[in-house]
Amino acid sequence: MAPVIKDSRELEIMRQAGRIAAEALYRVGEMVRPGISTLELDREAERIIRSRGATCEFNGYHGFPANVCASRNEEVVHGIPNEDTILEEGDIIGIDVGARYQGYVGDNARTFAVGSISAECQDLLAATELCLTLAIETIGPGVKVWEVSRAVQEQAEIGGYGIVREYAGHGIGARMHEDPQVPNYVDSGPKGGSVTLRPGMVICVEPMLNIGTAEVRVLPDNWTVVTRDGKPSAHFEHMIAITGDGAEVLTRYSSEETAVG
Repeated sequence: MAPVIKDSRELEIMRQAGRIAAEALYRVGEMVRPGISTLELDREAERIIRSRGATCEFNGYHGFPANVCASRNEEVVHGIPNEDTILEEGDIIGIDVGARYQGYVGDNARTFAVGSISAECQDLLAATELCLTLAIETIGPGVKVWEVSRAVQEQAEIGGYGIVREYAGHGIGARMHEDPQVPNYVDSGPKGGSVTLRPGMVICVEPMLNIGTAEVRVLPDNWTVVTRDGKPSAHFEHMIAITGDGAEVLTRYSSEETAVG
């Protein structure tokens, strides 16, 4: 399918959806500490999203049984929050939040430190976030998707990180996953990344980097993706609209902002 071009009305709704998802992620991040369960984080995200007149996009999506994804340490993505997963000092926890508002989806993710973490994990988080930043700086009208993918790959390889290949960024709008796919690597030439970004397109860019191997596997719950070598993984994601002269990140939030609605 061809990428969906959003008009000004749709983009305005997506700005609001993005801010709701970003606020929920920000507030949940403030709660991250040793001793808290991932279920508590999940419930707070749900409370915030619903209080803003939105719904939790992930809950029930292809059968996913929770409101957010909470992926700890070697868990890459799609971790299921539960009351028995208690965060400990030195953990890292990736939280992925999706909110549907007036028919459109906002989606973002961030990996948080739980208390004091190792220098190796600090470097992993910083490198993954930098990959996202550099990819966003690449985005603009006329840019090929593979150029965005290359920005992630080149920076990740500087640090020697494993780049998860089975999962990718994506277009987004009225559906959570739209064309085009936005991989975090380019093997040889543009391949499927030959799509040209145009004003009105909205994409999610989400680097997933591992300290060790790039190889992953899915646990018996059929959701949680983990690194094959058991080493930590980090995940950062923003939702970005392509504008006439560049890009607009739709999922930024700070404590100074007022809530939507």
